[in-house]
Amino acid sequence: MSVGAAGEELRRRREELRRTAEEAAQRQHKRGKLSARERIEGLLDAGSFVELDPFVEHRATALGMDRRRGVGDGVVTGFGTVEGRRVFVYSQDFAFMGGSLGEMHARKICHVLDLALENGAPVVGFHDSGGARIQEGVASLAGYGEIFRRNVAASGVIPQIAVIAGPTAGGASYSPALMDFTIMIRGVSTTFITGPRVVKQVTGEEVDPQRLGGAETHSAVSGVASLAVDSEEE
Repeated sequence: MSVGAAGEELRRRREELRRTAEEAAQRQHKRGKLSARERIEGLLDAGSFVELDPFVEHRATALGMDRRRGVGDGVVTGFGTVEGRRVFVYSQDFAFMGGSLGEMHARKICHVLDLALENGAPVVGFHDSGGARIQEGVASLAGYGEIFRRNVAASGVIPQIAVIAGPTAGGASYSPALMDFTIMIRGVSTTFITGPRVVKQVTGEEVDPQRLGGAETHSAVSGVASLAVDSEEE
C-alpha cells in the first residue's frame, strides 16, 4: 500500500470512528445514560486522553458476526491524567452489542491493565455490559479469564477502580468485585451472576433487578459496592 493510500485509509477509519461514536452517544442518551467516551471525558483532565487500539474489530464470522462489526469492538481504552496524575482507563460501550465481551474486546482491556501495572499507575474501568458475547463461544470466556488474572496480579500493587455504569451480568460481574473500589449508581447500576428471569425460572420468585443487584443492595447488604452515588456525573 502506498503512502497516499495508507493516509486515505487512515482518514476513512477516523471518520468511521467519529461517526460510530456519535451514533453510540445518541443511543445512550435515549437510555438516559452517558456514552463510553463521555464517561472518560468526564473523568480525565481536558485534552489529556490518548486512545489505544481505536480501530480494533472482532474477527468472528460465525452466527452472523461477519455482518456485525464495530470500530473499537465495544470498548474504549487508553490513558490520560486526573489532576495531573497518569491514569489508565477503559469504558465499555453498551451501544455496541450490549457491551458484550468478545476476544478482541478482552484483549483491549488486558492491554490497558498490563500498561497500568508496568507504569505503576491506577486504572479506572467503566463497566456497562450484558456479559459474554456468546457468538464467540470459548474465546469470550477465555477473555474473562485473562482479565481476572490481571485483576488478581494488580491487587495490592496498583489502585483498581470500577464504576458500574449500567448492567453487569454473568461474567461481567466478576471483574468489578475483584477490583479495589467499586462505585454504583442508584437506579442505573446492577450487578449479578444471574438476572431476575433466571431466578424466577429456578426458584419461582419474582425479583426486581435493583433489589437483586442494585446500588442499595450492594452498598448496604452485600458489601460489593464501596460507594453508591445518585448520577453518573457525581
